[in-house]
Amino acid sequence: MNAEQLTGVVIADLGMIVVVSALFGALARRCGHPTVIGQIVAGIALGPTLLGRLPGDPAGWLFPAQVRPSLSVLSQIAIVIFMFAVGYEVDLRLLRRGGRSALCVASLSLAVPMTLGAAVAVLFREVFTVGSLEGPGGPTFVLFMAVAISITALPVLAAIVRERGLAGTAAGTVATAAAGLMDVAAWTALAAVLAEAGDADETRVPQVPWMLALPALVAFAAAMFLVVRPLLGWLTRRPGAMWGRLPAAFALALGSAWGTAALGLHPVFGGLLAGLVMPRRDGAPEPEVLRPMEQTAELLLPLFFVMTGLSADISAIEPGGLFLLAVLLVAAIGGKLVPAYAASRLTGLDSGESAVVAVLVNTRGLTELIVLNVGLSAHVIDERLFTVLVVMALITTAMTAPLLSALRRREERRRPAPAIPMPPASVSRRSTMG
Repeated sequence: MNAEQLTGVVIADLGMIVVVSALFGALARRCGHPTVIGQIVAGIALGPTLLGRLPGDPAGWLFPAQVRPSLSVLSQIAIVIFMFAVGYEVDLRLLRRGGRSALCVASLSLAVPMTLGAAVAVLFREVFTVGSLEGPGGPTFVLFMAVAISITALPVLAAIVRERGLAGTAAGTVATAAAGLMDVAAWTALAAVLAEAGDADETRVPQVPWMLALPALVAFAAAMFLVVRPLLGWLTRRPGAMWGRLPAAFALALGSAWGTAALGLHPVFGGLLAGLVMPRRDGAPEPEVLRPMEQTAELLLPLFFVMTGLSADISAIEPGGLFLLAVLLVAAIGGKLVPAYAASRLTGLDSGESAVVAVLVNTRGLTELIVLNVGLSAHVIDERLFTVLVVMALITTAMTAPLLSALRRREERRRPAPAIPMPPASVSRRSTMG
């Protein structure tokens, strides 16, 4: 396949992916689920799980091996832009408003599932097959499983809060703030996983020795906040500035992603860091920057779902994989619902609000898929475990909407019926006489 043929196939694939993902996303919304659920299902359907099972292997000729590297690069750019929007949309004022409840929910809802994830990795090590050289009992794998089980998807959670009319409520504020705190902690832990993976896996050698990777990341982050952020604010806001905010945002996201990749870490860290560093107006993200970045990410993200689907063959999960899936679901769901509910109740929320918070923080969505792809590309997990964890992410995200609807119906049944005012006595007598 020459360059012109390769370009043509990539363009055709991109158009087809966007259309199919839009259809599945619209179907998911009609069923009361977030759009991302439909897009994830579309990506899985276009891979070996469904399309690859048809006669002639349509998935193979739609996405030939020569085309996949180009699609993978585009999907990584989409993830970098998406993570920039995630970081840029983190509202530090919301974190302050969440207060003690958000901190308590975040602490318990991160510590408990991380502990359970690590315990599963150690206790059921015979069931796992992994890609890393150190094996399923090694510290890199155990730490990765702890992170994978404990993830909460802040973007999907925030979208659900808006769509369900929970924005501004106590439950919506606490859940969103707690998810923001958990995301920062989880991504920091994942950076430690990748630094360890560089030493444990000879197939992945970072450009910076692993002993220096994390200190170098800290220094890089400090330079971004202390030097790049003030400079960028001055360049984009002074009168007659030649730099527009949107081009500056794209340059910052891609440059920061390159920086973290050069440190031997995944580019997604750079995208998230760039979003946190990007100057805001009065503490809030600027719509003329945030909205175009979100739209670009939304347009290209289906590529990421398809690349994920090409690596996940759900139909090939064997009985051992189903057992592992059941164990992981118990750890993932129980590790979120129980501590989040308990922490919410302990900090003053009523039972209904606490249940809503617990259901919301159990959402994993796209963020979980990003973590899983990072682990797969770093050879911490193999395709079998990757597929099982993808199914876990899909189930825990898909259950959010039905559970919230059930909670709303329960609250409506509990509300006392409004009292019907009695008519005045004189009116009642006249009506009877008439």
